[in-house]
Amino acid sequence: MEFLVVDDSRPTRNLIKNYVSEIKIGEPCYFLEAEDGENAIKLLKTRHVDFVLLDWNLSTTMTGLDVLKTIRSSDKLKKLPVIMITGESDKQNVIESIKSGANDFAIKPIDKKLFAEKILKAITTVK
Repeated sequence: MEFLVVDDSRPTRNLIKNYVSEIKIGEPCYFLEAEDGENAIKLLKTRHVDFVLLDWNLSTTMTGLDVLKTIRSSDKLKKLPVIMITGESDKQNVIESIKSGANDFAIKPIDKKLFAEKILKAITTVK
């Protein structure tokens, strides 16, 4: 299973990859990384991706919400599971993410057990 981890922080991307690697998904996990929305979209257009873990706050002109909306507007990608991740626990962000098509939402610091449950639920829902 190919995961795209989108976050402008390399340590956070590494932490997310470690958490996902510990989940018993039933198949090997591979990772692509993007430090911004523009590179995330390029990877989504050129590579096969099964799941996106997407930071809300990206330090470029394209936010995580912009990336999510781009994914959901694409016929090819619109069913791709996406979990938004943020350090902000603002309920409005959660609502906006879900309304825009996120499968779920995780707040930093990430609770490993809850994060695993959300990923497994999203995988099951799509299959």
